Amino acid sequence: MEQSGFKVYGYRWIVLLAFMLVVAINQLLWITFAPITSSAAGYYGVSDLSIGLLSMSFMIVYIVVSIPASWAIDTYGIRVAVGIGAALTGIFGLARGLAAPNYTLVLLSQIGIAIGQPFILNAVTKVAARWFPIQERATAAGLGSLAMYLGIIGGMVLTPYLAIQFGIAGTLVAYGIAAVALAVVFFVLVRERPPTPPCPPDQEARSMVFDGLKQIVRQRDFVLLMVVFFVGLGVFNGVTTWIEDIVRPRGFSTTQAGLIGGLMVMGGVIGALILPSLSDRYRKRTPFIVAAVAGATLGLVGVTFAPSYGLLIASAFVMGFFLLSAGPIGFQYGAEITYPAPEGTSNGLLLLMGQISGIALIFGMDSFRSPGTGAMTPSLVVLIGFMVLCLLLCTRLRESTVVRAQG
Repeated sequence: MEQSGFKVYGYRWIVLLAFMLVVAINQLLWITFAPITSSAAGYYGVSDLSIGLLSMSFMIVYIVVSIPASWAIDTYGIRVAVGIGAALTGIFGLARGLAAPNYTLVLLSQIGIAIGQPFILNAVTKVAARWFPIQERATAAGLGSLAMYLGIIGGMVLTPYLAIQFGIAGTLVAYGIAAVALAVVFFVLVRERPPTPPCPPDQEARSMVFDGLKQIVRQRDFVLLMVVFFVGLGVFNGVTTWIEDIVRPRGFSTTQAGLIGGLMVMGGVIGALILPSLSDRYRKRTPFIVAAVAGATLGLVGVTFAPSYGLLIASAFVMGFFLLSAGPIGFQYGAEITYPAPEGTSNGLLLLMGQISGIALIFGMDSFRSPGTGAMTPSLVVLIGFMVLCLLLCTRLRESTVVRAQG
């Protein structure tokens, strides 16, 4: 496929698919215990908070490992760096299954998988830049993010069923085998780069990692974008973590809460397919970021105040559709406005913002429950205020000159 004097290879879709499989299994291993918290607590003889730590460890580890992982991605490339993440996911995923009856060993294995996560997730825009032309990169980043959401949905849906059929130990072994198999698929199929770059020569050069980092933090629009990600990802992590506690005081059941959370992520899956591709089609980033944050804010208002179940699930879907689809557009926008800084660095910094705020908001929302009822409405109102401020910041973002030049 020839485009304006440079060649784009069909094999890019094979590379993207292999990458997406590794992303999905890593996220599935992260979310494994969330839908079976009470059963897992009984199985291990520990508190619900100890089971929550199995998932929370991913956010904590990410803060420590993100910058080194981005450096590895930008220095050694996707095959080596993402390969490290895939190998850690496979090795410790299987170790978790083999050590399933022992909580301490499972926690240590979970930390091993968590170390691999930033080597994988921080490479979304690097894979897009290595293999895809500029007019397809938001779409490629959207599909990479889609794999994250599918992994989460898979873990939420499959884990309760498998735990009933095969027990927790059997479920963890099955997931471990799948992780090893998909790591092997990655190493077999993924090549570092196509024979020739998928872009003009003037778009290929990149600065050194730490030079790029210094350049990034001086870039006004990227600093604003980091604040947007800090709020947006933090809100998503907080709401999904406490979804049952958010809706239970209004009389909704645990089953209904699970469906609400699932529809929120499903909305993100659909949004990640639609909005990034529209962003590529119209060669625009900032209008779609503004629209996504505005739509997510309206959805959060509905999640906070909706009195009926029908309105609540519609609000959750709208919130997920817009909030999660903003991610891949934002990743690609960040990579474009910080060019020639390496993509792994910009991608990693944005995700790091979300992990830090996620931890802060999860604990903050738990601390500010309404006395007596335990309702989280006051915290959600504060989050709505954060989203409105975030929307105002989005209107100050300037369009990417890279994508505008392709229009």
